[in-house]
Parts: sequence; structure tokens; C-alpha cells
Amino acid sequence: MASLNNTRLFLLFGFAFMLSLASQAHGGQIAVYWGQGNNKNEGTLRQTCETGRYSYVIIAFLNEFGEGRAPKLNLAGHCDPASGGCISVSDGIRACQGRGIKVLLSIGGGVGSYGLSNPNDAQQVASYLWNNFLGGQSNFRPLGNAALDGIDFDIEQGSDVFYGDLGRALKNLGQQAGKTVLLSAAPQCPFPDRFLGRAINTGVFDFVWVQFYNNPPCQYSNGDTSRLRTAWSNNWANIPTGKVFLGLPAAPAAAGSGFLPPQVLISQVLPAIKSSPKYGGIMLWNKLFDDVTGYSNAVKGSV
Repeated sequence: MASLNNTRLFLLFGFAFMLSLASQAHGGQIAVYWGQGNNKNEGTLRQTCETGRYSYVIIAFLNEFGEGRAPKLNLAGHCDPASGGCISVSDGIRACQGRGIKVLLSIGGGVGSYGLSNPNDAQQVASYLWNNFLGGQSNFRPLGNAALDGIDFDIEQGSDVFYGDLGRALKNLGQQAGKTVLLSAAPQCPFPDRFLGRAINTGVFDFVWVQFYNNPPCQYSNGDTSRLRTAWSNNWANIPTGKVFLGLPAAPAAAGSGFLPPQVLISQVLPAIKSSPKYGGIMLWNKLFDDVTGYSNAVKGSV
């Protein structure tokens, strides 16, 4: 009888352990964009990471590059890169990385002037990013000497060509130096994405955070989650990448449309998408609005 009871206990503990592993395997993380507010209304990079809410912080944006343009970083009201006013951001980068948080620089954005004219142009932009923001060296690094973990592609204008070349060039530069360069992409949810679809198909990205907002055909609207869930399961859950994140506005004011209330995310959307092997978590636009609504705090335990 004792032996039988021990066997039952062993099986129960084993089952519980397997459930725990399964839960961890599908556990998600939160990524957030930072940089388009100011130190008062959005907080510094260090303060952003000290909240403990995020696993990835994406600095937005380097919104001018390529085709002969002089690269330009825009951090809104935080600091002026051109005058050297953003060098102190290195302290925040190191503080975040010390907490195990990955920090990436986003290139592109909805406002700016950028593009790539040919593979050689992509290589030149990759070299600039490597030497000025990643593991290389430059006489003037806009964010100081700290090396970022990677580059995010938020391409929303121009042509769709040569971004795969840019991604491969960045990966190669990291490999040559014995370092890992993380790459992420932020496509719109209509599939395939007009600007990043070609690059995503190369499989070069480690993470893809899909913008399920400002796109009525595949976003939440008026209580209906079906279009979002269908776009996820039929298209985005199957792309050649490491992990896929559900990109959301952190407040109604953060986007023109597509705000998904936290309770709807928890009760209707997450149960439908977390079973995907490529589910990585959620991405929020942005830190400023997340501070206003507390969106990440409301959903963190369920993501």
C-alpha cells in the first residue's frame, strides 16, 4: 500500500512538473518602445527598466539613413543627439542590460526620410550602425560608448528592397566580432507586410512584433477579436522567425484605432494565441502611454 501511494505521489509530482515546464515554455514577455516623449512624461531609459515591467526596450528612432543621407537620430524631447546631449543614455543602457533587459535601436518609423538603394548601401548602413551603436568603434557615438543589443526595423515608407541585406550584414558584423546582434521587425498586421514582408521571409529576424493597430482588416474593433485572431493564426504564427509578439497600443490615444482593452486581451486573445510555439509575448507602443494607463501592469501576469 505504501509503495502504491509513493507511486501515485511520484506521478502527481511528475505531472505537475510537466505542467510547469509547459507553462514556462509558452510564457511571454513584454517589449516597449521608448524615446518619443521626454524625461518627465516618459521617464529616462534607466527608469523605464527599473519598473521591472519589460524584457525588451526599443529606442525610437533613427529616422534618417541610407541613399546618401546623413544618419539622424530623433529622441524627441529626451535629448539632442547632434549636440552630444544623448551620450548619457549609455548609463541607462548599461543599467537595463545589468537587469537582463535587451535594448535595441529602432530604425525607420512613421516620420522621417530613409531607404536603401542597393546591397552596397545596405552594407554601409550596417557598418554605420555597428560602429556607432553596437559593438564597433567611432569617434562620435550618439548614445555614448555602451553597446546596444541589436537593431529593430520599423519600416513604414519607401521601398521594401535590401532590408534583408541590411539584416544579414548586421548579423555578419556581429559574428566576425564574436558577438550576437539581435534583430527585430515591426510590420503592420495586413499580410504580407508591404515594406518588411520580403525581409521577414529571409528568416533573419529573431523577433517580430506585429502592429495589430491602425489596420482595421486585422485588428480588434467594437468587441470583435476574430480578425486579429485569424490574422495571427493563419499568417503571423507561421513566419520564419524566432518569436512573434502581439503589438498593441498602450492606450486609446496611442493609436488611431485598434486599442485592445486589457480584460479582452486576457480573456479572449491570449488564450487563443499562446498555444503557438512562436508566441513571444506582447509589444506596446509606447512607454509614455503605458505610464498613463498601466496597461503592462494589468496584463503582465497573464502574458
